[in-house]
Amino acid sequence: MESLIFVLDGRFDIIDEVKQQLIIKELDDTSVGHLKSQVFSDGEINVEFTSSVRGKRVYLLCSSNSSDLIMTLNIAIDAAKRAAAAEIIPILPYYPYARQDKKDQPRGPIGAKVIAEMLENRGASHVITFDLHADQIQGFFDIPVTHMEGKFLFDRWVAHLYKQEHGESMVLCSPDAGGTKRVKSVRDRVRDKYDIDLPIIMIDKTRKKANEIDDMVVIGEVKGKYIVIIDDMCDTAGTLCKAADTLVEMGALGVTAIVTHGIFSGPAYDRIGLSKLDKVVCSDSLQLRNPNPYDDMSCLGYDKIEVVTTANQIVNAMKAINQNVSVEDLKRG
Repeated sequence: MESLIFVLDGRFDIIDEVKQQLIIKELDDTSVGHLKSQVFSDGEINVEFTSSVRGKRVYLLCSSNSSDLIMTLNIAIDAAKRAAAAEIIPILPYYPYARQDKKDQPRGPIGAKVIAEMLENRGASHVITFDLHADQIQGFFDIPVTHMEGKFLFDRWVAHLYKQEHGESMVLCSPDAGGTKRVKSVRDRVRDKYDIDLPIIMIDKTRKKANEIDDMVVIGEVKGKYIVIIDDMCDTAGTLCKAADTLVEMGALGVTAIVTHGIFSGPAYDRIGLSKLDKVVCSDSLQLRNPNPYDDMSCLGYDKIEVVTTANQIVNAMKAINQNVSVEDLKRG
């Protein structure tokens, strides 16, 4: 079946990488399609496919981190269904509302479930996404979900930090108890692929309220170690920056953070610029928000950030679907 991939949110940086990977992976049955997306003066959104999608497998690449983009994705799915696409597969490098994976208040919502129902009810036949905040979100869907884990994006980075910079002093760190599984998966991946066995420490934290840390307790040896914090996302950077400052105060040689989703909202750049973090490595699942060019501290925080592309893993997922092969085998490469 012929396949087309469309980009819905102006991600021309990532689509250029995807184009290159399509050639490298020899996916002759897949090409980049074209569409027109517009917002009318009253705020209504319209999507029109200018490439024919009849009888084709349609991939819709969109990091829907805003209400407008969520609506754009839903409108695009509907347009593809009405244009007789055979399959419609949203690619969500960043899954919206992932932190609302359970009821946190007695009469609160489960936002991640709402997004799953929206996509499925519109006509999505499969979903590709990256490093979900909680694995159980896959269970909100009654269609297949291809979940690309962060360990496949950052294993080379961790190996590079060990081999080229920090060696035996390097330690992996989970910023909370819930992230320990993620850190262990990165540790296991690096051990299996690069024969590097890294120790793990953990931070136990309590919150006063959302985006505000009350207290931190470090479990494990820190003094004389170089710490690499691994997490799924960085929003306002409060957790990462407080963790880095705490670790350095306890005698750590330095701290680098690796996060899959660089949201960097509100005071994030200022906090990163002022913190003890040496570097923040993130994927391109979201476009970096441009800091205020007149704010030197924001620029300093921005300058500490390095980006790893998701393009190779996106194409791996597409290849697995197009050719009916195991995505696990492709991700191991």
